Amino acid sequence: MDKRNLSMLCDFYELTMGNGYFLTGFKDKIAYFDVFFRKVPDDGGFVIAAGLEQVVEYIQGLHFGPDDIAYLRSKNCFDENFLAYLADFRFSGDIWAIPEGTPVFPGEPILTVRAKSIEAQLIETYVLLALNHQSMIATKANRIVRAAQGRAVLEFGSRRAQGADAAIIGARAAYIGGCAGTACTLTDKMYGVPAGGTMAHAWVQMFDTEYEAFKTYCELYPTNATLLVDTYNTIKSGVPNAIRAFKEVLLPKGITNFAIRLDSGDISYLSKRARKMLDDAGLTTCKITASNALDEHLIRDLMMQGAQIDTFGVGERLITSKSAPVFGGVYKLAAVEDENGQIIPKIKVSENTAKITNPHFKKVLRYYDEESGKALADEICLYDEPNREGAHTIFDPDATWKTKTLTDYTVRELQTPIFKKGELVYALPTLPEIKAYCAEQLDTLWDEVKRFENPHNYYVDLSKPLWDVKQRLLSEAKQRQKI
Repeated sequence: MDKRNLSMLCDFYELTMGNGYFLTGFKDKIAYFDVFFRKVPDDGGFVIAAGLEQVVEYIQGLHFGPDDIAYLRSKNCFDENFLAYLADFRFSGDIWAIPEGTPVFPGEPILTVRAKSIEAQLIETYVLLALNHQSMIATKANRIVRAAQGRAVLEFGSRRAQGADAAIIGARAAYIGGCAGTACTLTDKMYGVPAGGTMAHAWVQMFDTEYEAFKTYCELYPTNATLLVDTYNTIKSGVPNAIRAFKEVLLPKGITNFAIRLDSGDISYLSKRARKMLDDAGLTTCKITASNALDEHLIRDLMMQGAQIDTFGVGERLITSKSAPVFGGVYKLAAVEDENGQIIPKIKVSENTAKITNPHFKKVLRYYDEESGKALADEICLYDEPNREGAHTIFDPDATWKTKTLTDYTVRELQTPIFKKGELVYALPTLPEIKAYCAEQLDTLWDEVKRFENPHNYYVDLSKPLWDVKQRLLSEAKQRQKI
């Protein structure tokens, strides 16, 4: 796996189009592409942008080695001059992106590429793969974390992930979304996401008695003892044996930081019974961890039922985003440059109005209420529109009679330069910094936007100049259909 060249992780048509651009004189034509999505997973109110660091690593490593060129030559459809071009290939374009951890909304360019047509086309697949996957997992993780209402959530899903990369990078994204740690050791080694774990039922079954298994574990890991109490019978043997082991091994050493884990049965009922048994035994500091196919809806129900749980371990339904396993980010041409450097907007037209694209080279502005600090609305603008000052009126592009006038606001441009002429100009933040930034940005959203069911539809509009460009292009497209 370490020998893979991810430059070859592209749809084959990107290479055939690149070959076509080379042969038809479009090799050096500058194109602008946007990455955006149309629908929030799970019918939620927002998405957490993630995956930019992996895009940066990919762009920096872009190249085609001799074995890659030999493979492409074997397909008998590529011009030799194009293959020679690929042999010296490096990305030389510009990229702007919204930083990881930022809440984003449908239609907004999460990432914009300005590059020679072949360069811009070849990176499509991996850019989408990285942003789609991690944004999906970070968003799902945050839903689960919010459902836990301040209780720690740990990512436990490696064995259910869709392959090794999904396990490793998925745990990274879950951490951005708010998870406290992971069971994936390699994610800790590579990215510093705290890894931890307890024991499997196999540990308990290896010993002649449940108590011996618990006692031995406490002796081996006195400062990190979490005992799995449901191998045989949670209430009759599991919790009593755990209490005995804690009292005989850990308390005499002055250790009061320990826990039990519930992994089956009626978690709400068992947690309440276990809590009473622990408290009656004087072990009021003992924590209770719960796992077993949890998601935000089950966790919310457990909290409503008064379950006595301190930490949730969430596996398959997080790492696969089981309820919404596909994030529909797309990569669409928005403009090209002519020989004089003038930007020519491009639009994709569809009978499905949701698939009509927003043309031109754009920027995204976010408006914040001066007093509360809450985000009021986003506006997608032409790249060269002046910064907003004073009262500003935005309008709903789906109902142009509906306007909203903003006063007493601050405004922030969401995208930031990442690459300029192929050189990295962005200082990648650390993962803890991304996580903290994400939590800070989520605090700027109104609670109504963060509802699980029927969230408030956050206001995202096109500026009037961009709206006019779009309408002109639609009108021209309609005229072409009549010819």
